[in-house]
Amino acid sequence: MMFVTPAYAQEGAPANGETHGAAGTVHTETGVAPGEHGTGIFPPFDQSTYPSQLLWLVITFGLFYLVMQKVIVPRIGGILEHRHDRIAQDLDEASRLKAEADAAVETYEKELATARAKAGTIADTARDAAKVKASADRAAIEAELAEKLAAAEARIAEIKASAFAEVGAIAGDTASAIVDQLIGPKASADDVKAAVAAAKVEA
Repeated sequence: MMFVTPAYAQEGAPANGETHGAAGTVHTETGVAPGEHGTGIFPPFDQSTYPSQLLWLVITFGLFYLVMQKVIVPRIGGILEHRHDRIAQDLDEASRLKAEADAAVETYEKELATARAKAGTIADTARDAAKVKASADRAAIEAELAEKLAAAEARIAEIKASAFAEVGAIAGDTASAIVDQLIGPKASADDVKAAVAAAKVEA
């Protein structure tokens, strides 16, 4: 692109702002010669601009690479390292909590087994104590019953002896009355007792 001095600034230029020549006519409004206007090639595809495009590409890529290396990559690395450390801490914490939970479960199972053993011991002791108490109560009841039975037997023997004594007296009186009716003269008390005793022996 070529810029020229406006025609109206040149000495002796026409007042309408344009210069007319046969081969070097220039339009001062655009500053472009007629041969340079409207080539029809898209600038990035223009081969004449390839060196400058490659230069700017290298510069841009270099700057982008420096920014990536100095700013973006360290930040991403820091973020990844922080996340890695955080994940490692979480895993360590999870392992610690799992170990504590396993220890708590093991302690609970031990305490449960101890409680069951203690409950079994208490049950056995209570059962043995109940057996001993039942045996003692039974022995006491049997002794009381034996005492009552002995007292009852003694009372029965006493009543029986009293009854036998009364039977002997009644038998003596009856025999005396019978003798008086049969014989006439009254028998002595010694003879009546002797007869009753002889009758008991025969019986």
